[in-house]
Amino acid sequence: MATNTPDRARVRLDDISSRAYEHPADRGALVALRSLRGFDEVFRKLSGLFNERALRLMFLSGAVRVGERQFPEVHDYVRDAAYVLDLKEVPELYIKMDPKPNAMAIGSQKPFIVMTSGLFDLLDAEEQRFVVGHEVGHILSGHAVYRTMLLALINLAARVAWIPLGYIGLRAIVAALEEWYRKSELSCDRAGLLAAQDPDAAKRALMKMAGGSRLAEMNTDAFLEQAREYDEGGDARDSLLKLMSLIGTTHPFAVVRTAELHRWIEDGSYRTILAGDYPRRATDKDASVSEEARSAANSYKQSWERSSDPLVGMVRDVAGTAANAGGKIFDTVAERWKGAGTRGGSDSGQSGQN
Repeated sequence: MATNTPDRARVRLDDISSRAYEHPADRGALVALRSLRGFDEVFRKLSGLFNERALRLMFLSGAVRVGERQFPEVHDYVRDAAYVLDLKEVPELYIKMDPKPNAMAIGSQKPFIVMTSGLFDLLDAEEQRFVVGHEVGHILSGHAVYRTMLLALINLAARVAWIPLGYIGLRAIVAALEEWYRKSELSCDRAGLLAAQDPDAAKRALMKMAGGSRLAEMNTDAFLEQAREYDEGGDARDSLLKLMSLIGTTHPFAVVRTAELHRWIEDGSYRTILAGDYPRRATDKDASVSEEARSAANSYKQSWERSSDPLVGMVRDVAGTAANAGGKIFDTVAERWKGAGTRGGSDSGQSGQN
């Protein structure tokens, strides 16, 4: 029987909490939801509406399940990522014939990973490790549970599109969830790097997702210059166009992802975690919703302060006030929810995934 050990010396992050790598905006939302007693279980039940068992059977019958006899090297990447990030179970991974490069983590009861042949063919071995680690990060964070809400609301919004006010309200919620979804992708780029422990491979993978396989024709420094140019924008028209381009998207643009990961490496966070300085899962229950809300807002404020985008300059000072207000609101809701759970005599506890 194969053991869950890495192929080379990588730092194992024993009992690492997903809070260690989550983007502040992602972490704030997750901590708030986890603090509501029974909330995880509600969304796990909701995810059952999408029939996780049927999805797994679909890939079992129409894709190739990675294992010791099929794509054995990729199987090693999954085992290694689970070992490094201290995931208790090694998730299944399926490779599906699809020329479009993509990968996803599916399910909440027993999550599994799907990678398309287009992505497999695009990336080298170390880049594949980064992508596999990214998806293992989604599983460790429990993102699939909360993404269920986004999918359900998108479907509902389509059904009530003929009701103007109802549709507008739902679209506002969906837009907020899409923004969280994008930040969760930034989180898991960090998880992918922690799993692979190869910064150059991580950046190469993101560049290839933008420009294809001809890596010799691309340059990391030049790609980061693109990111700075995009961030700075031009005039207010460019700012508006950038906002409009995000409507309906669940992933940040490749230059944004590369720049964010590069910044996380450069500010020392990556090395600090590898040195063993990171939050443990045992402390997840003590995470403060108000502090995480402030951290999320401050993260936005810092990104705005780095930007010379004219539209960003108009809203730069709002974040601090929003952080304090949001923290107080979440604290109040969490206390009421906990109180209701105590009075009702039931407690579903914390999610087993974090």
